[in-house]
Amino acid sequence: MSTTEFDSRFDQMSTLLHSFAYNLTKNAEDAKDLFQETAFRALTNRDKFRPGTNFKAWLFTIMKNIFINNYRKKMKANTIMDSTENLYYINSGSVVISNTAESNIMMKELTK
Repeated sequence: MSTTEFDSRFDQMSTLLHSFAYNLTKNAEDAKDLFQETAFRALTNRDKFRPGTNFKAWLFTIMKNIFINNYRKKMKANTIMDSTENLYYINSGSVVISNTAESNIMMKELTK
């Protein structure tokens, strides 16, 4: 497939790709970013497209895979690893302060 033919077919699909990108992201800016990345990958990998296969399905697969990869990256970034020890006694009222001198000073300060 020649470069001009590839560009022409891509332009014909651009409206559908924009719609699909918005359906995936539910956000106009994210949809634009997804469309741009899809266009970039399709253009840089156009030599991998096999003539006689479904061009629309090829583009939509590229977009879907980019979306999935971005989603996984976002979920991984939002995962918080809790490396703290069991510190559940911090806010517990059942812990008693064993230093009575310090407790007495604190009580005097509070009752002033």
